[in-house]
Amino acid sequence: MDQLNIICVDDQPEVLNALEQDLSEFDEKLNVEVCDSGKEAVDLIDEIDSKGDFVAVVISDQVMPGMSGVELLKEVENDIRLAQTKKVLLTGQATHQDTIEAINLGGIDNYIAKPWDKQNLINVIKTLLTEFVMKKGINYSDFQELLDQKLLYEILRKGT
Repeated sequence: MDQLNIICVDDQPEVLNALEQDLSEFDEKLNVEVCDSGKEAVDLIDEIDSKGDFVAVVISDQVMPGMSGVELLKEVENDIRLAQTKKVLLTGQATHQDTIEAINLGGIDNYIAKPWDKQNLINVIKTLLTEFVMKKGINYSDFQELLDQKLLYEILRKGT
């Protein structure tokens, strides 16, 4: 089975702890990794790729020292190894211009405002995982209980 990873990036430890806790239902089948900077996330992505595993979703804050969330998401968007990786900007401090750049240059798949609603976060991640698994051609049955069942049904129905 291919190992899937969700990477959460934020410079605030309490936010990372909350994300880990809120995404814990994915722990049995996926790795939920946390990074406190864009640089650490880039290094982790390289490590995951070197093992032959997949980065399914990157969730990033915007305002961080060193590398902003938009800069990180642009890097992910432009990395051919991550062509199917889903990107989420999770922030409470992005400017209008940051958001435009995240959409236009970072190719984000979703924007979630802080503070987030746990169930909304889980639903967004399930949808993005479903899209990732199906576009990547990964055996969805290995992850089926973590996927958006309605979307999975629609994708399978259209494929036949």
